Parts: sequence; C-alpha cells; structure tokens
Amino acid sequence: MSTTTSEPTSESASEPSTAPAGAPTPSAVVGRTLRQAWLPFAALCLCFFVEMVDNTVLTIALPTMSRDLNASTTQLQWVTGAYSLMFGSLLLTSGSLADRFGRRRVLTVGLAGFGLVSALVWVVQDANQLIALRAVMGLFAACMAPATMSLVFRLFDDEKVRMRAISIMVIVGMSAMALGPVVAGGALATVSWHWLLFVNTPIAAFAILGLMFGVPRDTPEDLHATPLDIPAALATMAAMGLGCYAFTSGVDNGWTSPLTIACFAGAVLAVVVFVLRERRAVHPMIDLSVLAHPTVRGSALAQIGSSVAMMAAMFMLILHFQFALGWSPMKAGLGNLPFVVMMIVSSPVSEKLIARYGHRITCLIATACVVAGTLVLAYGVGHGYWILAIGMGIMALGLRIIMTVCAVALIEAMPEDQTSMGTALNDVGQELGNSLGTAVVGTILAALVAQTLPDAPWSPEFLASFFHGERVIFLVVAALVAVISGYGCSTLTDSRTADEH
Repeated sequence: MSTTTSEPTSESASEPSTAPAGAPTPSAVVGRTLRQAWLPFAALCLCFFVEMVDNTVLTIALPTMSRDLNASTTQLQWVTGAYSLMFGSLLLTSGSLADRFGRRRVLTVGLAGFGLVSALVWVVQDANQLIALRAVMGLFAACMAPATMSLVFRLFDDEKVRMRAISIMVIVGMSAMALGPVVAGGALATVSWHWLLFVNTPIAAFAILGLMFGVPRDTPEDLHATPLDIPAALATMAAMGLGCYAFTSGVDNGWTSPLTIACFAGAVLAVVVFVLRERRAVHPMIDLSVLAHPTVRGSALAQIGSSVAMMAAMFMLILHFQFALGWSPMKAGLGNLPFVVMMIVSSPVSEKLIARYGHRITCLIATACVVAGTLVLAYGVGHGYWILAIGMGIMALGLRIIMTVCAVALIEAMPEDQTSMGTALNDVGQELGNSLGTAVVGTILAALVAQTLPDAPWSPEFLASFFHGERVIFLVVAALVAVISGYGCSTLTDSRTADEH
C-alpha cells in the first residue's frame, strides 16, 4: 500500500502555515515521530488496552459475581461469551462502516458507547441484565477495534515508525492480558466488582479527548463513497457468530451434537452466501480479489496460528499455576510476567531481523520461536516454574513479531480506502484463533483429564493426569502453529516488493 499525505483538514486550516508550497501540512506531519504524536497515539493505546483487558479482568470476578447475582454456571459463561460473540460477529461490518463514514468518527462512537454502557453496571440487578450489558459492550468494542490500528497508519507515514507504534500497542495489549488478573485480584480485595467495568468510563473519556484533539478528521479521498452492503454484512455476522459459537458448543455439548453440527453448517452456509453476494454486488463489502493477495491471506493465517498458541498457553498456565501449584490469582498473574518482559526487551531484535531479512523470513523465524517455546512448555510441565518461564519467553518473542509484522503487512497490502477492513480481517483472524485455541484446550482437558476440574488440593494421581493432558495440549498447539502460521508466513511478501492495489 503506497502512503499518501493527508489533505488539510478543518482542524489545521485555522492555523497559519509557514511551509513552502507543496510541503506537507501540519496535520500530515504531526505523526512523523512517536513523540510528535504522543497524545493521539496514547489515546489509541488506551482503546487497545480496554479491548484486550476487558474479558481477562472480568474472569477473575466471576465467582464474586456468582454470589452477588445468584448466577448459574451457564449464566457466568455468557457474561464473557456474550461479549466475545457480539465482538467477533461485528468486526467486518464495523470495519466496513469505518471505511465509509470515517475511522475517527466510528472509533469515537464506539468509545462513547463503551464508556456509557460500562457506567450502567451500577444499575445491574441480576445475571441476565449483566449478560445484556456485556453484549452491548461487545457491540461498541467491535466498532473500536478495526479503526484503532488503521488510525496508526493515519498518524505515521514511515514504515519503521508504524512498526514501532504497533509493537507498543501489542505490548500494551499483552501486558493488559497478563497483568489484568493481578490488578483485578488486588482490586477485588477492597472494592466491588462493579468497579472493574466502571473503570472503562474514564478511560474512554480520556481516549476520546486524545482523538478529538490529536487525530485529523477523515477526508473524502480516504473513504469509500459506496453504500454499505447490508446482505453481506448480515452474512458475515452469521458466519462469525455461528462459527465462534460452534467451537464453544463442541466443547460443552460434544462435537457430534446436533447443536454443534447445526452451528458449523450455518457458518459454512453463511460464508457461501457471502461469497455469492460479493461476486454479484455492484458495491461489494469486500473486494474478493483482495483476499487472494498472498500477504493478506498469509497474514490472516499467521494471526490465527499465533492466537491459538497465545490463548492455549495463557489459559493453561493460569490453570497450572493456580490448581497444580496452588498459587493465588495474583501470584498466578505475576507468573505470566515473562510474556510481558520479553515483549518489551525484544524490540531491537525484531527490528534488526525485519531490516535484514524482510517480513517473510522474519515471520518464519518467529513461527519457529512460537513452536519451540510451546515445546519447551510441554517439557516444562512437572519440571518447575523456571523451565516454563523460558518457554514463555521464547514464545513471547515469536508472538510479538508475528502480531506486529503481520498486522502491518496486512494493512499495507490493502487499498488505502480499506485500511479499517484490513484491520478487521486481522482481528477476525485473532478471534478465530482464540476460539480454536479454546476449543483445543477444552476438548483435550475433557477427554484426557476431566469435564470439570476439582478444587485443590489434587491427589498425585489426578495431578499426573492433568500434567499429561497439559503436555498433549502444548504438543497439539505446536503442530497447529507450525502448519497454520508456517504456511501463512511463507506466503508473505515484503512491503517494498508487494503488489500495489
């Protein structure tokens, strides 16, 4: 994707310009460096933070919610499931809206809605009301996600700066996921669980201020002028919603249950309807030729594989620390610190690899790191924390590179008026990977260990059974990453040699 300078906006028009004719306007140069764009970039990081931390933080509070709201196990599952299902279903639609009506506008609406709905947590009286509130939060979060990363491309026109900016956003997201349970666990000792949702309100307010004062408005040249393809939008909602729920149903009800089969069949049918619609539509939601681009397809596949590994590792390690080792939730959260530390210290390594080898070779090296880290985790089960910490560090290095490089490569491969859709495709890959990772963990645990894990302390026999299941999970995940991310990364092309759209 070739980069272009933005046209002067109304926000900059009132300022006198001393630049010579043909020089970039102030709104175009504001994001040449991270320091110049610190305010809007901080706002975008806040957006990404609340997207990543929300479900992670809330999981710690589920037992407290169950007591306060007299919620059943199924209702507790839907407290997190309703958010994830709505979020995943609407990603492509919200990306299409952002490319048509303005990325800053859609992100601002998403932030405002997310903050306002979060504040309504104080009026929740029962579990069903909380589920409904979480579903609406998922809707607004879906509006935020595609526009967040695409606005990074508005702020920064240099690929190295973009890569560094998205690296920071990935670090923020991973830190939120790893440290969220620690902060939430400490907070629950002194305050009500309602504060874990209400805190989104001031964060959203600060982010909106950063956007309004730091990000220029979209210009007509940056956006689609075509109408939204409503039938295609409905088809993508059905495909993502049914597809993600099918993985959950497979774990809960069995992979051959009528509900699971019906969900998978419905998802496949929705995909077929979507493809047929897009081939005939005058103004398609997505130009299907974009999906044939090797970098777009390869980046999405690499994100699926890396998300499988991240979801499986973080889920299993929390179980390992709390149940097998008997750690407290706070200590278990701190046990994930090698993920965060490696994300931070590995920036020079990843940048040097990209400069020397380009996207494709760098991402293949990263995939090898994820596979190697997962294999170390499989070996480390039963061998003490420090072996697991080494595995987490190696895996985190690979995850950080894949998530950063593939996000940049995918969005750069998209046409300039479809950058939000590119971000949405990136997020869809991650959501599918999360669903697949959860399904792998749940299925193997149920088959090899138990349908429901008992309270600690565990007997030596059950502990040995859990360790066996954990090893099998990590080995299966390593194989999935090698195949899915390995193939995806092998098809990447460097931005300097990629086909222009």
